[in-house]
Amino acid sequence: MAVTQRLDLRQHQSLVMTPQLQQAIKLLQLSNLELAAYVEAELERNPLLERDESDGGDEGANSGGIDSDVEAVPVRADADTHDLTSAENLPSSNDAPLDTDFENVYDNSRADDGLAGADMGSYSGGAGPTGATGGTFEGDDRGFEERLSERTTLRQYLLDQLNLDLRDPAERIVGLHLVEMLDDSGYMTGDLADLAERLGCDVSAIEAVLGKLQRFDPPGVFARSLQECLALQLAERDRLDPAMATMLDNLPLVAKRDFAALRKLCGVDDDDLADMITEIKALNPKPAEAYDFDVAEPIIPDIFVRRSTDNKWLVELNSETLPRVLVNARYSTTVSTQARSKADREYISEQLQSANWLVKSLHQRATTILKVASEILRQQDAFFRKGVRHLRPLTLRDIAEAIEMHESTVSRVTTNKYIATPRGIYELKYFFTASIGGANGESHSAEAVRDRIKSLIEGETGGKILSDDTIVVLLRKDGVEIARRTVAKYREAMRIPSSVQRRRQKALRV
Repeated sequence: MAVTQRLDLRQHQSLVMTPQLQQAIKLLQLSNLELAAYVEAELERNPLLERDESDGGDEGANSGGIDSDVEAVPVRADADTHDLTSAENLPSSNDAPLDTDFENVYDNSRADDGLAGADMGSYSGGAGPTGATGGTFEGDDRGFEERLSERTTLRQYLLDQLNLDLRDPAERIVGLHLVEMLDDSGYMTGDLADLAERLGCDVSAIEAVLGKLQRFDPPGVFARSLQECLALQLAERDRLDPAMATMLDNLPLVAKRDFAALRKLCGVDDDDLADMITEIKALNPKPAEAYDFDVAEPIIPDIFVRRSTDNKWLVELNSETLPRVLVNARYSTTVSTQARSKADREYISEQLQSANWLVKSLHQRATTILKVASEILRQQDAFFRKGVRHLRPLTLRDIAEAIEMHESTVSRVTTNKYIATPRGIYELKYFFTASIGGANGESHSAEAVRDRIKSLIEGETGGKILSDDTIVVLLRKDGVEIARRTVAKYREAMRIPSSVQRRRQKALRV
């Protein structure tokens, strides 16, 4: 066959992830804190973007910003992320992106499910849906210095005591090294022999200084084990008698609740053993936790759910967490007319396109979150009205098929997103639970079954302790087909002791 050149025309299909689509997908799965950081970085990088400082008036709406107090924008129920992020389907910069009518999300066949329209205009900041208002320092006559609070670190607290109690410079040097060897819980880490070799002294000198430091506050600090930590705290309370010391030597038996063996070893009766275990429970196994702690960030919900006056559900986005950005069209026009080189014009065009896509992607993210949350609310209506016992099994596919989106899109939307309801704040993932079979083909949510198991155990009275087999029988009477090993797995996940351990606890009144 002769080797010749020829021109062929071939047709094939491929999935192309444009930078704009990648950005829309990325924003969809970000939490509100991550989204705020991402938008802040874009504001610093893109000179054509600016923060919308308006209160939701016409200026923000006409400039293409994200606002919540303007006319609603209908959303197609059959569109996926890919479709909604295309140029022909996304709203123009003059549209207000966040006001999505709940009735436009679902067709008319679902209009009688007790769900009302998403009231976006009623939450524009300030008071929340429950009427709570944010704190403010207005009207406070105290000075700024009086409102400041300095958090004392464990290291500084121990150094203050070290400077007062240790007069010998050599002991102070050893003490400084021992302070640096503490972990976050207040326990000693490292080897004292290595420290003695490094400082050129005897191990006995190190242990002598350590004995002095172990009398510092908080009690139990500088311990080398849990047993020593508890012993130091009991010694500080003058409660380290021989029986208590024997119990500390056999802490694994306390964890196993082998009270018969403990009574024999300690030489005490049931009442004394119960009192000793109560004292140990009152001790702090992590004496440093009150000092070098990390402040837990409060959960800020992305969606609010509340009831209207006519007993219907209202779903609204938390506008406080939605970054408001807009494209500065006037500045863009000014710099475009003054650009002289081709590189400058290409840079301005690129930044303008990036700014417009960011605004549209933020809009798409908001409407998609609202759409998914509204469908979750519709399908879990019994949970919101009656409680966790009525939580029904739900999967990502159920939501995806109902709103005609891809399952991966629903997964991204429900990641790190929280919803504030009259029953508390929940992650959207909470409402997706496994299914447990029941009588007559009825299925039960695994979370509802766990709550039922917990209630049965909490309802134990007197000497009537329910075994796992008994719980299985009771659940099957309620129509829940469950195996004993599943009951044991759920009980252990809730950190509930076995029936034998619970019986020992009740017998000793622990």
